Amino acid sequence: MPSRTRKFRGSRTHGRGIKAGRGAGKQGGRGNAGLHKYQFKSMLIYAPDHFGRHGFKRPAETIATHQSINVGQLETIAPFLSAAQALRQDGDKWVANLEALGIDRLLGGGETTRSWSVYVAHASKHAREKVEVLKEPPAPAPA
Repeated sequence: MPSRTRKFRGSRTHGRGIKAGRGAGKQGGRGNAGLHKYQFKSMLIYAPDHFGRHGFKRPAETIATHQSINVGQLETIAPFLSAAQALRQDGDKWVANLEALGIDRLLGGGETTRSWSVYVAHASKHAREKVEVLKEPPAPAPA
C-alpha cells in the first residue's frame, strides 16, 4: 500500500483545498491577522480598544526628577562638598549643604560613622532618624 504522501504526488493541494495547506491558512492567519478586514466584527466585540492611542504622555519638562543620595554616601561625597565650600565642622558634628551639589533628596540607606547636620529640600523618615535635617542652609565654610 503506498504512503499517504506518495499517494498525493501530482496533486496540487494534497487533498487539503487551496489555502488549508499553507501556513496558518485554515484558521484565518496567525495572531491578530485580519482585525481590519475579515475579523473586524470580532475585534469590535472582544477588543474594542485594540487600535488607536490611549491616554497621554506627559512632557519631559513637567516631570520633576530628583537627585538623591543615601545617608551612607555622605562620607564618600565629603571631598566634593568641601571643594564646593558646602561642608564645615562644628565640634564633633559635620554640617553640609547638599543643594550646593544639586542634591535635593536624602534617603535613609546605609550608616555613617560621624554625626551630620544636613540641609536638603526633601529627606525621608529614616534619613531624619539618622541625621539632623536643617530647615535653612548653613553659613558657608570660612575660607
